[in-house]
Amino acid sequence: MSIQSTLLRSIPKVDDLINHTKLQEISAKVSHHVLVDSIRKKLEFTRQEILNKEEFSDFEINVEEMIDGIMNDIRKNNAMNLKKVINATGVILHTNLGRAPLYEGLKDQVWDIAENYSTLEYNTETGKRGSRYEHVEEILTTICGGESALVVNNNAAAVLLILSTLAKGKQVIVSRGELVEIGGSFRVPEIMEQSGATLVEVGATNKTHFSDYKNAIVEGQTGALLKVHTSNYRILGFTEEVELSELVTLGNYHAIPVIHDLGSGALVDFKKYGIHSEATVFDSVKSGADVICFSGDKLLGGPQAGIIIGNKTLIERMKRNPLTRAFRIDKLTLAALEATLRLYYDPEKAVSQIPVLAMLTIPLETIRELAAELLDLFNANIEGFTASLEAGMSQVGGGSMPLEELPTCLIAVKSHHMSAHSLEEQLRQWETPIVVRIHKDQIYLDVRTLHRGDFMTIVNAFKIILSRG
Repeated sequence: MSIQSTLLRSIPKVDDLINHTKLQEISAKVSHHVLVDSIRKKLEFTRQEILNKEEFSDFEINVEEMIDGIMNDIRKNNAMNLKKVINATGVILHTNLGRAPLYEGLKDQVWDIAENYSTLEYNTETGKRGSRYEHVEEILTTICGGESALVVNNNAAAVLLILSTLAKGKQVIVSRGELVEIGGSFRVPEIMEQSGATLVEVGATNKTHFSDYKNAIVEGQTGALLKVHTSNYRILGFTEEVELSELVTLGNYHAIPVIHDLGSGALVDFKKYGIHSEATVFDSVKSGADVICFSGDKLLGGPQAGIIIGNKTLIERMKRNPLTRAFRIDKLTLAALEATLRLYYDPEKAVSQIPVLAMLTIPLETIRELAAELLDLFNANIEGFTASLEAGMSQVGGGSMPLEELPTCLIAVKSHHMSAHSLEEQLRQWETPIVVRIHKDQIYLDVRTLHRGDFMTIVNAFKIILSRG
């Protein structure tokens, strides 16, 4: 009998493995079907491995290794696909990593809504059906100004709803330099087309004049003037744009609504923190724009949402648009948004407790202290590497403040026996993925976007990966 045949005959049976002590322990946590399926997959893998081998001198069937592989497979299949990530990139609003992390104190409030029935669309005073939008409308008008407010599931939906309500079948005038792509290849002209409005481009890429808007207006055919805040890029040099207040004057003269797609939606004046490049929601309201929309999960620091504020009559029309139901936000998003917005009643509290705002405004000296603390943990717990502190720059990200680079402190890590790319790959595939930068064959950790509570998780991951070599 050949060695191959002997090995094939020695492959354990399903029943042999299912009664193993380790699998008996895990069987209480997973279904019998999942357990048996993982065992069969491992047995088939072993069988194919033997059939495809030509040399067997160093091959053996190790039952303990098979059991460990089966358990790893079960853990992997039972783990959530959507999971926590440790963001060491220094990009605060990292779109791929979920943009704004929420304030930790929201957990109890959101979960209280999640596990119970709620007043989502029920008015306890009247005992009749209520509106889900009422939960945040008064808060938004108090914080931001404006007569009324409406919230949908993201800012692209907000723009589509506004245009569909105010300009369907009519023309919307917008500067050529503001026809942005908002990510995922979705562009303002395409959203406008879906709304049923007709795009009228005016001006040039770098320069648009007041007269361009004025000359494009056709009485009875122009439905709105749209200004889009280019929150994910800037055109510099020989440029000119029309101020929002000027458009409002023009719109009022012709009785045409002026829409401001503000994008990031800052509710904090960052100038006092040395950041000068971002207009606030208050600036837009003060200009007199009829309708303003912005994101909830960018500079506001809340969950994904599209927030609309402005003229009450126009927003009431939007509420009656059938698209509003298609774009409505769910109860968990609404709970998280309400709790986040309430923090803005005290702006100082908002800056200290909302993670995005805290990361944007944290003093450089504090970042240096945190970086030194993490570096000390590296040096005390890990071998086989060299690490040092370096000056660097963080980015805001998420289509916000494209010109802002925030001074930061980086930890540069170089393994003695692994390439940076190999180390980065294993960190990225860790049980709690750790996403880092690579530069000049070194791993860089930007402490600005790290939580101190994750320091030991990071250190232990490096320790195990580097020890494996």
